[in-house]
Amino acid sequence: MTDRIVTANLSLSLDGRYKGPGGAYDLGAIVPYATTDVARDHLSRIWENATTAVLGRLNAEGFLGFWPTIIDNEDADPRDRGYAQWLVDTEKVVFSTTLTEAPWERTRLVNAPATDVITELKSTGEGEILVNSSASIIKALLAADLLDRLYLMITPEIAGGGRRLFDDGLPSTKWTVTHQETGDLGELALVYDRTR
Repeated sequence: MTDRIVTANLSLSLDGRYKGPGGAYDLGAIVPYATTDVARDHLSRIWENATTAVLGRLNAEGFLGFWPTIIDNEDADPRDRGYAQWLVDTEKVVFSTTLTEAPWERTRLVNAPATDVITELKSTGEGEILVNSSASIIKALLAADLLDRLYLMITPEIAGGGRRLFDDGLPSTKWTVTHQETGDLGELALVYDRTR
């Protein structure tokens, strides 16, 4: 058993929301901070050791519809181009109950509990497994205590409503801050490692 490290990244408002009160596409408390130097350095950090990207279908459609267009854009930030190239080139595991064929290269579709899929991935291959901004998967893995590292961007805004990452009922766990950085706009890039 290789026991690969499972990591996850997500951006949150100060009140712990990854979506605002306006619904699934309300990222008003997140977007203004997504292109800062701290955010771009954080983006580079999340994928540098990852060899598998885990995504929900909606994130996969959004990410893989946008990021590949950045690869050859000479005006794009080199950190964005690096992430885009990694996302296209890496193995992807996409959770979906509706897709029957993956429209992206190097992609395996799964329709199974996240905990089962991640447990299987941990025992095969090498490199980190990155759950890439897919909150429903991250929540399931937090509930099962299967995450080893959390990459969080905290923005200095209170969304006042919307979906939270840390719901009541999660098991009690302890985490250690292994990296922290504050940007000029007050955004925080944090890396937490699970203390076991």
